[in-house]
Amino acid sequence: MNRIIFLYLGILCLCGMTAQAQSPTDYSNKQQLAQRVKALASRYPQLVKVTSMTKTLGGSDIWMLSIGTGNLEQKPAVAVVGGVSGDHLLGVELAVGFVEKLLASASQDSIRTLLNQQTFYVFPNMSPDATEQYFAKLQYERTGNARPLDYDRDGQKGEDGYDDLDGDGKITWMRVVDPSGTYLANPKDPRSMVLADPAKNQRGQYLLLSEGLDNDKDGQFNEDGEEGIAFNKNNTYNYKNFQPGAGDHAVSELENRALYDFLYDAFNVYAVVSFGPENNLSTPQQAGRGGESAAPYGSRRPGGRMINSWSERDAQVNGAVSALYNSIVQLGDAPKQKAGNGNFADWAYYHYGRLSFSTPGWWVPDTEKDPVASYLKWADAQGVTGNYTPWKTVSHPDFPNKTVEVGGIHPFVLHNPPYNMVDSLVTKHTDFVIKLTDMAPMIDIVDVQTEKLDGGLTRVSVKVLNKGAFPTLTQVGERSYFLKHVAVEVKTGSGQKVLSGKNRQTIGALEGHGFTELSWLIQGSGKLSIEAGNASSGKKTVNVSL
Repeated sequence: MNRIIFLYLGILCLCGMTAQAQSPTDYSNKQQLAQRVKALASRYPQLVKVTSMTKTLGGSDIWMLSIGTGNLEQKPAVAVVGGVSGDHLLGVELAVGFVEKLLASASQDSIRTLLNQQTFYVFPNMSPDATEQYFAKLQYERTGNARPLDYDRDGQKGEDGYDDLDGDGKITWMRVVDPSGTYLANPKDPRSMVLADPAKNQRGQYLLLSEGLDNDKDGQFNEDGEEGIAFNKNNTYNYKNFQPGAGDHAVSELENRALYDFLYDAFNVYAVVSFGPENNLSTPQQAGRGGESAAPYGSRRPGGRMINSWSERDAQVNGAVSALYNSIVQLGDAPKQKAGNGNFADWAYYHYGRLSFSTPGWWVPDTEKDPVASYLKWADAQGVTGNYTPWKTVSHPDFPNKTVEVGGIHPFVLHNPPYNMVDSLVTKHTDFVIKLTDMAPMIDIVDVQTEKLDGGLTRVSVKVLNKGAFPTLTQVGERSYFLKHVAVEVKTGSGQKVLSGKNRQTIGALEGHGFTELSWLIQGSGKLSIEAGNASSGKKTVNVSL
């Protein structure tokens, strides 16, 4: 008996050790992400389907997880996108961690109901070639994929990449003592470098460059390495040609094209949540003159000016979602950052026509004008170490008679928290996305009334109601020829005929909790049905007795 108990305890200990060994202690590389994704498909075969949409030029899979029950395409859906920027590994963790925590709770009544009513499409990492640089022998921040490029237009590709001058395996910074320099050590924290301010009678003392050599002797440093096209610069809205990392044209990359091909066919998507550098969740978008006005349905203006701000109605929705986000995640005000050209989050609203919500998912308090100084102040207070290399003099062949020092902030730390903080962030962002679905547009048919008239006629009146807080279409989407509007159809039986009103019609977007009234004059007796809805707002059918 004692031997049996001892053996049982040994097995428990072994299982505990195995589980502990499998528990992640750092961000996931592409092999580990693949394992996590496939484990979900194996553990929850009735709830998740895993697909590799394409492979990047670097041979990395672009994974998609389709989550829910029943016919996924016929239920309102949220798209969740991680790895939007290759230097933002947290976004990958937030996306795949959302799936893990959601499915782990699938036995709860509320989550079971959610998965029966709505669909999730999750794309954990859209920049796998770039995020792998975090795990490489030489670590540096990278956003581009594996496409070979000639950034300096000298006829050669990849001939001037990064060089590790101090041998620490990380590309940091180098400062060169030079009277023509524009930088000086931060007076508040000399570990960081700031631009000299002439208004404060400051003079620059240093040139500030990324760590490396001018390998091709063209006067530039590290301008032509392995980095290719960035997913977050290769989108169609506000795309800028000739921008480093943007590509020869929008959607030039396999990963961008694969995502577009899927999403443009996914008419059931009503919102996109992306984890990346753009942020309209801690601080919402503001309506502006460049936004869509409340123009009537069908009022489109081909050739009009480019829309560059959210419409007033959509901005109000963004404000409500922002309040929800801040109440759950509680990260405080984020540092202000201008949206980049060709970014994914803007595309999702302006060109895809859906509600688009984006967040980096973590930031440090913006206590100093210099973000590096703000980070170091936070790290010191939290006891976070291993994020900074003290400045150290090195011999540099490109500056033979000058003092050159290498050091500064480590790559990735400004955008990615220590991994021991990730699980809490994943939990909060999972809670946020789940609560977001409570606001989904949802079509209902209410106040069904019939009025008997002479001659065997019946007047049927209904209200088509949006029970959700989100509109059935954004105002950008409402003016699109591509998106599916709410359709209303009267399905008559034998001997029945619609004399007034349309058998089938589409209606304009319904605001959150808004409705429209419809009526028909119908000849005949018996029962008929009325159906209203679309893929992104759900469908409702009522039976009517004449």
